[in-house]
Order: sequence, then C-alpha cells, then structure tokens
Amino acid sequence: MADTASNETPNGTGTAGGTTGDKPNATQALKDNVIKFANDAGEKAKGYAEDGKSRAGTALDELAKMLQDAAGTVDEKVGEQYGQYARSAADAVANFSGALKEKQVDDIIDDAREFVKKSPAVAIGTAAAIGFVLARLVKAGLDGQADKPSDKPSNDTKA
Repeated sequence: MADTASNETPNGTGTAGGTTGDKPNATQALKDNVIKFANDAGEKAKGYAEDGKSRAGTALDELAKMLQDAAGTVDEKVGEQYGQYARSAADAVANFSGALKEKQVDDIIDDAREFVKKSPAVAIGTAAAIGFVLARLVKAGLDGQADKPSDKPSNDTKA
C-alpha cells in the first residue's frame, strides 16, 4: 500500500492517484448542479406565475361581469349617472383583464420593475398594504381554526 501523504504539496493538494484533477471536476459538477437547480426553479416560478396570471384574468372577468350586472340595479336605486359609473368601472376592469391576458409574464415583471423605479414610495406603500391585508387574512384563518371544537375526544372525566 503506497503512502499518498508523502506526495502532498504544502497547500494540501496531492499529486498521487489523480486527486488534483478530482477537485476541479467536483467543483464544476457542483456549479453545474447549482445552475440546473436555478434554471429549474426559474421555470417552476414562471409556471406558477402563468397560472396566477390566468386566474387573475378570470377573476377580473368575473368582477367586470358583476359590475356590469350591478349597473342596472344602481340605475334603479341611485340613478342612471351612478349606473354609468359602474359600467365605466366594469369596462376598465375588462380592459385591464384583456391587457393582462395578452402580456407575457416577463413583460409584466418588467412593467412592475419600471413602476417601482418611477414610484418607489407608492410601491412600498402598496406592498405594506398588501402585507397588512395578508397578515389579517392569515390571522383570521388561524383564529377561526382555534375557535373550532377539536375532533379529538376530551380527556375530561366528569361524572
């Protein structure tokens, strides 16, 4: 059995048994795996974004239809002028939905970046408001679960 320790250089890399060539190959393999993982994650994120875009478009279409349907009721209850506001809002939502459906996810991301660059205060305020609403929704969901009676049998042994 040969002693490879005697063939090591001061920096710890050996010359025996091909150990010098193994480290660059292992490093390259690790880099390749990281790049592959990042690409896979990016593709999955794009898939989720496309799904979200589709769902948002559908929800906006439904909102536009609800606003359009409500316009008649608004005409009767409040007046035609206010019903026209509801119709205008429905048209604006429908136009936004159509524009959203036509855009690619990359274009939407680019638009969002440009908006943040142009109006960082509005973007931060919007993010804070969305975060607040999401936190309230999560808290309400957790509170609702805590209020539900447990399905587990009680250990209470009252006679």
